[in-house]
Amino acid sequence: QVQLVESGGGLVQAGGSLRLSCVASIRIFSANVMGWYRQTPGKQRELVATITSGGFTNYADSVKGRFTISRDNAKNTVYLQMNSLKPEDAAVYYCYAQYARTYWGQGTQVTVSS
Repeated sequence: QVQLVESGGGLVQAGGSLRLSCVASIRIFSANVMGWYRQTPGKQRELVATITSGGFTNYADSVKGRFTISRDNAKNTVYLQMNSLKPEDAAVYYCYAQYARTYWGQGTQVTVSS
């Protein structure tokens, strides 16, 4: 069983920045893909960003140029640097890791005030 623990969420003003962290209970270098999704009430979970074991990244169009995903295999941690935050970025952000199966974190709340 893989545990993922997110942190770094909180309240920020529009235009501000936050860095989310996701720490895995096992080595992440063996994960095929790791990434972040987000969800707001009444809406489906939305892909935000992914990073493969080879370091290739992919972003939702809505966050390109503002968010950066990275991974530190030595710390078993994936990060999501979020800059120029907008009110529409407010959501619960979930980390996931794809090994033989997919695992999810418990989520961290991001609130953006206008």
